[in-house]
Amino acid sequence: MEKLDRVADLRAALARSQRPLGLVPTMGALHAGHLALVKRARGECACVVASIFVNPTQFGRGEDLADYPRPLSRDLALLEEERVDIVFAPSSAEMYPDGFASTISVGGPALPLEGAARPGHFDGVATIVAKLLGQSLPDRVYLGQKDGQQVAVIRRLLRDLDIPTEIAVEPTVRAGDGLALSSRNSYLAPVQRAAATVLYRALSSARDRFGGEKADPGDVEAFCRGIIESEPLIDRIDYVAAVDPDTIEPWTGHGPCMLAAAVRLGDVRLIDNVLFT
Repeated sequence: MEKLDRVADLRAALARSQRPLGLVPTMGALHAGHLALVKRARGECACVVASIFVNPTQFGRGEDLADYPRPLSRDLALLEEERVDIVFAPSSAEMYPDGFASTISVGGPALPLEGAARPGHFDGVATIVAKLLGQSLPDRVYLGQKDGQQVAVIRRLLRDLDIPTEIAVEPTVRAGDGLALSSRNSYLAPVQRAAATVLYRALSSARDRFGGEKADPGDVEAFCRGIIESEPLIDRIDYVAAVDPDTIEPWTGHGPCMLAAAVRLGDVRLIDNVLFT
């Protein structure tokens, strides 16, 4: 496994690599969800690149950029165990050199939910993903359904800019009690960790209650919200929304639905979603 931190070195290494090429973009602090993406890429691609970069442009003011976990040695060991070919771990200066002045702004699916709650977040995501795709030119990019709106935004980005990379989406990986795996789960105190399970319980209960039939979106959202509100340690609900998983527009009550929610427990913000029809 090669560890590279310069774009020029990445391009030189990839020029010698076989196809198909799979890219697994991450911010590090790897868990089983990331490794599921790596395993799938390893099974489908001749060459697998994993990127590790805590992207400052997708963090807003007052968010956890400074505190975001960066266990690089541990991450490298995990990726070597999964037989990744190249780890690209650039510095901020490499990705955003002096004079950098360009930003990609996606409308449509980037505007509601996370886009409204975290202004500028998806501009940062779209810009860094476009840079990584331009640097590595992968045949496939591997993403997790846990960040379902991000999947929709990147899919829109690739369509609009005619980027010929296929998106492969892996289902959300969960702990035994249903909590979606996230690097930010490490911020939770034990009592908060126990309370956080209400998020998936609410989403999955609504899916089980309303999936497979024509439903009123307001009823779906209210049912889910009611379960979340029953947990006293949930300090705030940023949103509960039934949306089209491709456009992130409000769900019409039939066809594919992504039921998404974001909550806060103290200073910790968690997101999750489920899909149903």
